[in-house]
Amino acid sequence: MTSETNKEVRHKARQQKVKEQVDAKVAAAQEEKGLLLIITGNGKGKSTSGFGTVARAVGHGLNAAVAQFIKGTWDNGERNLLEKLGVEFQVMATGFTWETQNKAADTDAAQRVWQECKRMLQDDAIDVVLFDELTYMVSYGYIDLDEVVEALTNRPKMQSVVITGRGAHRTLIEMADTVSEVKNVKHAFESGVKALKGVDW
Repeated sequence: MTSETNKEVRHKARQQKVKEQVDAKVAAAQEEKGLLLIITGNGKGKSTSGFGTVARAVGHGLNAAVAQFIKGTWDNGERNLLEKLGVEFQVMATGFTWETQNKAADTDAAQRVWQECKRMLQDDAIDVVLFDELTYMVSYGYIDLDEVVEALTNRPKMQSVVITGRGAHRTLIEMADTVSEVKNVKHAFESGVKALKGVDW
């Protein structure tokens, strides 16, 4: 036997062991329920990941809805596409504090969208819900954490929810099924590069 053949044999044995471990995990995962996913961290890509999940769901014929909290009235590529496919959007559309500098108006706008979110969380016809940038609303006290927890806890069993935004509250992280943290390594904007339509927004 050549050393290359020995390598191939060792590789095959390693891969077989990995396959057995994965198969065992798949066999053990028997519970069926909707998932609570949180995508947090300081890096770019949290909303993009959330919208990817919505697109995947729609591609499988599921019903999805989106609530966006920190968004202005500017053009939105994801909305342009997904609304045509029947995805409901509820958008705060104030641009939030750095645009309005008006906490009362922002709180009111956040609460209006949150009422729609609560409706979504009671609708078992909606399979996947994305709450884009909800974490900020909780952090700033515009939406009550306990209310969010209660609404998430009492949602339909098979409904999945994706929450995005920096600084996700530890209570939400603890109750989530899956939590991903997006780390910032480098961002074009910090080098003075203008945000690019179709890539950044």
